[in-house]
Amino acid sequence: MDTMIAPFRVTPRAAAQVAEIAARQGKPGAGLRLAVDAGGCSGFQYRFDLEDAPAEDDLVVAQGPGRVFVDPVSLELLAGAELDWTEALIGAHFVVKNPQAVSACGCGTSFSVG
Repeated sequence: MDTMIAPFRVTPRAAAQVAEIAARQGKPGAGLRLAVDAGGCSGFQYRFDLEDAPAEDDLVVAQGPGRVFVDPVSLELLAGAELDWTEALIGAHFVVKNPQAVSACGCGTSFSVG
């Protein structure tokens, strides 16, 4: 039996926040694009954008009215990861809990893999 890494997940809290942001922007059917780009202070960085529709080859994670789009290249670096929403004294933001990240910077949007 092959061992597979768990797929990318979106928490209900993150999905609800995506839907709320899209509604506030007047785009109730839009989704959040989560991408991984080269750069940042640790080698890779997460990028978040609101988009009207997914690309043809995107993974679409839908939970209620909230949708998240991930391209195949980014998905390789996000396999087993989870997108969540957190609210703290320093502000509210999306958080990626990524088991492939071996280190991360203080801002939480930049990481490196082993």
